[in-house]
Amino acid sequence: MNNDYLKHQLSSLCSEFALFCLKSNLKLVTAESCTAGLMSGYLTDLPGSSAYIEGGFVTYSNEMKAAILGVKQESLEKFGAVSEPVALEMVIGALRKAPMANIAVAVTGFAGPDPSGNSNIGLVWIALQKDKQQATAHQYHFSGNRDEIRLKTIIQAIKLMLRLF
Repeated sequence: MNNDYLKHQLSSLCSEFALFCLKSNLKLVTAESCTAGLMSGYLTDLPGSSAYIEGGFVTYSNEMKAAILGVKQESLEKFGAVSEPVALEMVIGALRKAPMANIAVAVTGFAGPDPSGNSNIGLVWIALQKDKQQATAHQYHFSGNRDEIRLKTIIQAIKLMLRLF
């Protein structure tokens, strides 16, 4: 799948998400690891995005996940940064830190390539939370190069938000 196709799909989804948030009175905060702020960037490409985007946290390192979002060191050590518990703690922390937001999404994953030979390239966790409801996490395995995996992650995160919020 080529990047131009993915970017076109993403652009359409961002427009759909904007209308959905405006109609539903939703305001989003993001917590991004493997996408490193790309999701926030795409979502704010549209004029007027401040009406439905509260902000975002880029927590690429474990230290930032802990310091900014309150991810427990124990979770990072026991399960690793790319895990369900960490994704859930990221989304809960993001929503807690953004009082004007009422929905949150967090993404953590292995976009690759990894010089250490990690065989989990493409493994991604996407977590969602709305208001005080229980956070949920969803596991995916994406194929492709680094850029494709990151774009596919953002596309899936937006699709999930459209479906579950």
